[in-house]
Amino acid sequence: MFIPAHELVLAAKATVSEIPPAEAAAWLAGSAATSALVLDVREADEFAQGHLPGAINIPRGLLEFRISNDTGLQDVARPILLYCKTSGRAALSAVALQAMGFTAVRSVAGGFDAWAAAGLPVARPEAISFE
Repeated sequence: MFIPAHELVLAAKATVSEIPPAEAAAWLAGSAATSALVLDVREADEFAQGHLPGAINIPRGLLEFRISNDTGLQDVARPILLYCKTSGRAALSAVALQAMGFTAVRSVAGGFDAWAAAGLPVARPEAISFE
């Protein structure tokens, strides 16, 4: 039986801790400030246009492979905050991380779009000037 992507996302969101952008920002500024891993699971070109401060970019399609090959990312108790553009890829990523044994996974409700719309900090790469 075929299951459309939006149904997979809805099922994932039912098992994932989603927190509103303002709550995510407060969490990152507070108790998780030094320990949390902020993962942007969008594509590299999306990340380059702006991302949460301190985030690292691992596109959804590479997530399990990159984590499997980087021992620095394998602490299953480390708090993780995931986001994508609107939260679908992040929810699917959270399910995958939970299946890999990670126990403290959260996702930004509404994703990067909701974060930016809330006026929260966005990091952007510096433009290179050749002048």
